[in-house]
Amino acid sequence: MKQKVGDLVQISTKKEGISGRLMPSKNKKTILKLNSGYNISIDDKNIKSIKKLNQKANKNTANKIKQNKSLPKIIILHTGGTLASKVDYETGAVSSQFTPKDILQKYPELKEIACFDSRLIFNELSENFRFEHYNRLAREIEKVNDARGIIITHGTDTMAFTSAALSFALDGLSVPVILVGSQRSSDRPSSDAYLNLFLAVKFILETDFRDVGICMHSSMNDDACYILPATKTKKLHSSRRDAFRPINAKPIAEISRDNIKFFNKNYNKENRKLKLKLFNENLRIGILTTHPNMDPSEISLFKSFDGLIIQGTGIGHMPVEGKNEKILDELKKLKIPKVMITQSIFGSVNLNVYSTGRKIRDYLIGDYLDLTLEAAYIKLAWLLSNHPKDIKNLFSKNLRNEINERLPEDFL
Repeated sequence: MKQKVGDLVQISTKKEGISGRLMPSKNKKTILKLNSGYNISIDDKNIKSIKKLNQKANKNTANKIKQNKSLPKIIILHTGGTLASKVDYETGAVSSQFTPKDILQKYPELKEIACFDSRLIFNELSENFRFEHYNRLAREIEKVNDARGIIITHGTDTMAFTSAALSFALDGLSVPVILVGSQRSSDRPSSDAYLNLFLAVKFILETDFRDVGICMHSSMNDDACYILPATKTKKLHSSRRDAFRPINAKPIAEISRDNIKFFNKNYNKENRKLKLKLFNENLRIGILTTHPNMDPSEISLFKSFDGLIIQGTGIGHMPVEGKNEKILDELKKLKIPKVMITQSIFGSVNLNVYSTGRKIRDYLIGDYLDLTLEAAYIKLAWLLSNHPKDIKNLFSKNLRNEINERLPEDFL
């Protein structure tokens, strides 16, 4: 029988025997995915034989999963992303394919500490998210009334946007909402999915946290995670397992299998009545990064938008002097809410220090802000959706722990 993509095979070469799953290949090469999760390419001319191996059926099917209903109930809302992904052997790419029950089937240890209700809300890579996805998640969370907490499995690329969006949209919470992602797909031995998920559950069960947060690895080691603030967190590395860090803030806690260490208890602990304040799904919010040799037309491109986030240099500067005066003219013409944040990762905007800042401050919202890009973007969209007549006043106010009135000493 001829082998096909996805089959488990044993390849004999002139030097060794290698087993793995067949991946798509061309140019007289055979590619195998090894048990380690890595691929190996073998020249067809070096292959002596290929033998298909028997694959044992998985008897632990999703339909046979039994749970202890006397344990605390956790709701898992699945949205897709790497945590809920595995290799698609037809394309060789990692794609979102796990169903909700697949998670419990893959990580049966979870059933020892809680009883899970797992729901697929949508199966979407996070780079494809729109405001409608935030609204759908918020509505699903509103339906929950009998659980200890909620976990959202989510792609890491835009998880910081979603955590901020939920923090604003969910006005009052009686249960914790923890977003969990994975930098490496769940079917790889080096995946961080299980620890992130397990420790998120543990944090829900063992603390008084009643807010929105993120649970991701605190280091490259596979032993602890940070619980991170929803509106002060950023993804700082494209692939490391410890990619997520709080900006101008400390983690809420570090959690391991045996210990929970708190750094910051500035979160909601009380049971409150939830009210949804959702997003206008038709809004158009732009993001403009200032740079040398900038052209005035880059600003006028956003004249049909509803709002604009400007990532200025340093403490909030953009080129508006000398040959760049026309940029200031275009900024004045743009009659939409415009917010200045800094391109720097840490620190804040202060438009009162240098002449450049003083020239542009009257045309922008906020003089002293330490917002992340994610929080600024979401906050502007949320205010345009819910408080369109009071944006200038409310944007500079700390509503969801997104703004520090004064930077902590560690970040000055």
